[in-house]
Amino acid sequence: MSNELKFAQELIDFIYESPTAFHAVKNVKDTLVESGFEELEEHEKWNLKKSGKYFVTKNDSALIAFVVGKGEVYDNGFKIIGAHTDSPTFRVKPSPEITVENTYVKLNTEVYGGPILNTWLDRPLAIAGRVALKSENVLFPRCELININKPILIIPNLAIHMNRKVNQGIELNKQKDLLPLLSMINEELEKGNYLLKAIADELKVNVEEIIDFDLFLYEYEKGCIMGLNNEFISSPRLDDLAMVHAGIEAIKNTEPSEATNVMVCFDNEEIGSSTKQGANSDMLANILERITLVLGGDREEFFRALSKSYIISADNAHALHPNSPEKHDPTNKPVINKGPVIKVNANQSYTTDSNSDAVYEEICKRAGVPYQKFVNRSDERGGSTIGPISSTHLNIRSVDIGNPQLAMHSIRELGGVADHTYVEKSFEEFYKL
Repeated sequence: MSNELKFAQELIDFIYESPTAFHAVKNVKDTLVESGFEELEEHEKWNLKKSGKYFVTKNDSALIAFVVGKGEVYDNGFKIIGAHTDSPTFRVKPSPEITVENTYVKLNTEVYGGPILNTWLDRPLAIAGRVALKSENVLFPRCELININKPILIIPNLAIHMNRKVNQGIELNKQKDLLPLLSMINEELEKGNYLLKAIADELKVNVEEIIDFDLFLYEYEKGCIMGLNNEFISSPRLDDLAMVHAGIEAIKNTEPSEATNVMVCFDNEEIGSSTKQGANSDMLANILERITLVLGGDREEFFRALSKSYIISADNAHALHPNSPEKHDPTNKPVINKGPVIKVNANQSYTTDSNSDAVYEEICKRAGVPYQKFVNRSDERGGSTIGPISSTHLNIRSVDIGNPQLAMHSIRELGGVADHTYVEKSFEEFYKL
């Protein structure tokens, strides 16, 4: 197996073991600890050392890893890569069980983010997330991750015989058409609380200990490498766990440089980032300032450090679509396996400008990595990402990049095997500067 295929398979394994943002952070933590990083707690006093490797988490769903530079932070600044841990899905509502005709049990769910809804139909689904349990301290419940890694749910389509216009395009009602089937009602079992009992069994606790939960649906089937020449990665959550995986691999594989290297994995990008663990918070700014202060600097030196800093906002990009090439800009058409994509927008939906673009282009050249550019058609409105949001809290030069992919926000996205190695190489080169 080639190194590119091996690295792509490692990504697929990471994604499958990370069905939610909580699990992604847990797996990143395990990787960092194995690589000699020390976990810091926000409430404790920090003692940082030059060339030291550290990480801190927020809400169990966001993480900031950093390697303290060998030089002074105010002279060398921060080299930051940012990505996000969440993906579009369905969240389970409180009191979720709905019985139908005294026959079926389905779950009441709410759409999280902007998934392509019809891709979730007729697929075996599993459920995972975080459960809050009773503890001795009311202010701090005991939280446990849960992954019921079984095909226990499905959202069945309505047969074409009862929905004759389905192939002409049907709008799916989120409250009616997209509720997953959990079980048949079993007259021999005690009715009600099917889900809570399943959670209790999985965690080996009593139902009475469960206070609340953050539970999400995910596709049960694992991703794969595919294509006639094994050139594609087919997987859920490539947006944006591919960038999380590449960034974490890069920071753990790179020796300390003069600047302080930072990898930030935000949560909640798919719903606007306006949470305590999202890019539209002071989480990153506070951590960077705290690093400066603990290393003996003051607030002025923090501002000096920011002026020497640079952010790569890493969130995937749209590849040229084989069936809809007209949807792309006439002169900027990124394709799969031709390298990371620099994303540009006149209205600053992406933070890239000529200065920050030049920096990343030179990084790619030094790494021997090809690169491409993406601009929306002038008559199409595109999306945005963590870059512009982070810039409202930190006035640091920033570029928006990502690997080209198809079917963004589908339950099953498609990326390139070579691209994952390309982008990781560019991240390593950045951290070496």
